[in-house]
Amino acid sequence: MNKNKIIIFDTTLRDGEQTPGASLNVNEKLKIAFQLERLGVDVIEAGFPRTSPGDLEAVKTVGKHLKKPVICGLARATKQDIDDAYKALKSAKKPRIHVFLATSKIHRQYKLKKAKEEILKTSVDAVKYARKKVSDIEFSPEDASRTELDFLAKVVEEVIKAGATTVNIPDTVGYAVPQEFGSTIKYLTETVPNINKAVISAHCHNDLGLGVSNSLAAVLNGARQIECTINGLGERAGNAALEEVVMAINMRKDIFGKMSTNIKTKELYKTSKLVSKLTGIMPQPNKAIIGENAFSHEAGIHQDGVMKKRVTYEIIRPQDVGFKGSKLVLGKLSGRHAFSQRLKELGYELTDRELNQAFTRFKELADKKPKIFDEDLATIVEDELATVTERYKLLNFQVTSGKNLKPLATIELKDGREKLNVTATGDGPIDACFKTLDKACGVKGRLIDYKVSAVTSGKDALGEASVKIKFKDSVIIGRGSSTDVIEASIIAYMNAINRFLLRAEKLKGKKGKKKK
Repeated sequence: MNKNKIIIFDTTLRDGEQTPGASLNVNEKLKIAFQLERLGVDVIEAGFPRTSPGDLEAVKTVGKHLKKPVICGLARATKQDIDDAYKALKSAKKPRIHVFLATSKIHRQYKLKKAKEEILKTSVDAVKYARKKVSDIEFSPEDASRTELDFLAKVVEEVIKAGATTVNIPDTVGYAVPQEFGSTIKYLTETVPNINKAVISAHCHNDLGLGVSNSLAAVLNGARQIECTINGLGERAGNAALEEVVMAINMRKDIFGKMSTNIKTKELYKTSKLVSKLTGIMPQPNKAIIGENAFSHEAGIHQDGVMKKRVTYEIIRPQDVGFKGSKLVLGKLSGRHAFSQRLKELGYELTDRELNQAFTRFKELADKKPKIFDEDLATIVEDELATVTERYKLLNFQVTSGKNLKPLATIELKDGREKLNVTATGDGPIDACFKTLDKACGVKGRLIDYKVSAVTSGKDALGEASVKIKFKDSVIIGRGSSTDVIEASIIAYMNAINRFLLRAEKLKGKKGKKKK
């Protein structure tokens, strides 16, 4: 075995699923398993077969379809659990049975009510029984971090003799701190005489926020497998996060030397998004490596530094973990440099005077909105610095719709001196109007967002329509108001079209000047 290879054991489908509210069916587990395989995970713990027929079926299905990673099933130190795990893993190309039994004084006294000798015998018997089923056996002394070191060492020695190929040291309740947990691994490597016949693994929980730190301390002291989950999912405060463990090893070669994993880091963000979607549990925005803000910069000093040299405030290239790039989030802390740079990226080149005006408006808006988006910037420039020429003006409209009628819209527009009268159908009266406007103006817009709200009270309330439309590569916001919501919607869509045409003309003009 390569001593510098760190085996990544993913337990998202088992321990991660124990996160409150994160229940996965067989098909969802299989989807995640396929993505974990693409990610390059070495071992996938697909479930705990004895707990339910569904979990048994999930382990069986994952084992049947995946060929590259080892597929693992969890089992207590009983024949029934081990039999169920084997039943689930029979069709797997690379099966592993993972047996566990608590060893700490607290568990022996209050949960199991067994003496050390009984714990030792049960552990050895279970490993021997499992070894008759498959050759790859992992054993975990549950709550190892609160187990007496001499007894822990004895258990590890005896289960290796019995046939365990991997011995996992779990910090089951996230009690350990890095120095202590690292010392435990070191003690085992130096004390257990047959320790070189098995891989030492670390399984750390995050109750004190130290899951990743403890895992890395274990590696530095001889562990060569880390058990972790995508997004740090797991019981209570979760498990060590796979993405954090892997990137720490990748980035800190001065600490970890030649150690490496098989993880394809560009798949990390995609894997995180899939797990979030299927479990319904989103990581917090400031989550390391894969959080939406992980590569976002809002403070003016940081933005200025990143634009000059990325490494001033970023230690990881966003693309290396699957993001498209750094994101300069414009807000009230942003500086003039970042603001100007973003406008240039959007195609606007302003004079100093125009930039000052726009920056003042930007700061006023930033006090009201926590984040400023590209469409906000476009509106600032177009509203404050230019007159939005209404190329198309609404003259009249008529819409017919009913239960058994195909919605039909006829709209009369003015384009300069020319009058246009166009008709189109749609899925509903609003859709028919929008399609009619596309047809009349010769554009093709894709509706991203549409809202209608009352801005005054009473039955004759003034309604305001807001649309977000994608025209080619531009996303444009349009607004309109009327006591008739259909008319308000038409005005809003026309407003977006006029803005798009204005922007297109400006960009065309800029390109023409550059060619000269």
